[in-house]
Amino acid sequence: LSSASKVDGFPRRSMRRARQRRSHSSSQFRYQSSQVELTPLPLLKDAPVAELHDLFCKKLQQCCVLFDFLDCVADLKGKEIKRAALNELVESVATSRGVLIEPLYPEAIKMISVNIFRTLPPSENPEFDPEEDEPTLEASWPHLQLVYEFFLRFLESPDFQPSMAKRYVDQKFVLQLLELFDSEDPREREYLKTILHRVYGKLLGLRAYIRKQINNIFLRFIYETEHFNGVAELLEILGSIINGFALPLKAEHKQFLVRVLIPLHTAKSLSIFHAQLAYCVVQFMEKDATVTEYIIRGLLKYWPKTCTQKEVMFLGEIEEILDVIEPSQFIRVQEPLFKQIAACISSPHFQVAERALYFWNNEYILSLIEENCQVILPLVFATLYRVSKEHWNQTIVSLIYNVLKTFMEMNSKLFDDLTASYKSVEKHCLKDKLRGQMFQLLLFHNPQASWWDIKWTSVVTMVVVN
Repeated sequence: LSSASKVDGFPRRSMRRARQRRSHSSSQFRYQSSQVELTPLPLLKDAPVAELHDLFCKKLQQCCVLFDFLDCVADLKGKEIKRAALNELVESVATSRGVLIEPLYPEAIKMISVNIFRTLPPSENPEFDPEEDEPTLEASWPHLQLVYEFFLRFLESPDFQPSMAKRYVDQKFVLQLLELFDSEDPREREYLKTILHRVYGKLLGLRAYIRKQINNIFLRFIYETEHFNGVAELLEILGSIINGFALPLKAEHKQFLVRVLIPLHTAKSLSIFHAQLAYCVVQFMEKDATVTEYIIRGLLKYWPKTCTQKEVMFLGEIEEILDVIEPSQFIRVQEPLFKQIAACISSPHFQVAERALYFWNNEYILSLIEENCQVILPLVFATLYRVSKEHWNQTIVSLIYNVLKTFMEMNSKLFDDLTASYKSVEKHCLKDKLRGQMFQLLLFHNPQASWWDIKWTSVVTMVVVN
């Protein structure tokens, strides 16, 4: 971002107006059912070979007519004719060879565009919570689903020619497709996810543009709107894309990780897409181990301070990362990492403490800890010892005893040294506390004491405590 108000050099306000113009312009080609009355056409399966393509084209044009599904009883005959035509088109593309010839490409893309590209309505519930509330489902889904199914079969057809399709499935088309990911209907987002993945795989010239626009959507989500319904689906697509990155990783891919994927952890709605986000992060690590330090230090930077649910998610992601971390990379991050784990162990929220202590149940993580026991044990020992005496939850206390036992078996000499050192420090702290308490008690009975009385009281207090 070159400034807070720009994305890739374009003012956000201008981008918003451009999106609105695109949404309106896509609707100007739509036919309305009040203007066109549909009449049944012959079945494709009964058409002579010479007339098949012409009939196919007519059915595509017929399916450009839109109906009002908010009125359940309006245009029932027309709706049924279009539904039957769409079913025929889907079946024909899926089962027949030689149907997709060059003149049909613009008609097919036009039919798809007219039906799916629309201005998404504002949410009926501004406080919509995807985990608690029911989503608003698309009223026109009986037709829209068949259009998406046709588009998917079109892309997957053995006759599909990317060289022809790229003339019509261009950057503008892809941008409008990405904007539909904000639909509240999860059924639509699921189709969009699969379709965009097919477009990315077949139209190589659009790959960089798709990645760039997904990057922009995430940046707007993080720093501007904090709302976008399709984050999880876009991250699923990215998981496959990252898996296919060539090595060594390009600078733009590393920047995407550091500037976009890691800051996505700050989102309030993290729980909705955290599984997909963690998968993308781990994919980056498995591609290039050198990004490990950026990832872990980034997570520590954005570690939640007040949300225990997010802390549990962060700890789960850290364990996924440590499952595949290289030992050489572990050494670079072990100190700040285990300081944070120690802080989690001392959390009064038992789920956070429990999740942190589960690290010692993972065999690979335990082997890393054992190899670096001299560094890690001093970082967590004081916390473990103290919490074992103070924590209110007996399950946490039992887990801590198991961890202490494991450390004692790993390096008994270091464990004994740390125990003696901790008890010595604890004894001094207790003495200081007792001195303060006795000093306050003696002065309480003589608030008008002179300097000599205060000095004498201090000497007596030290003698008694020692």
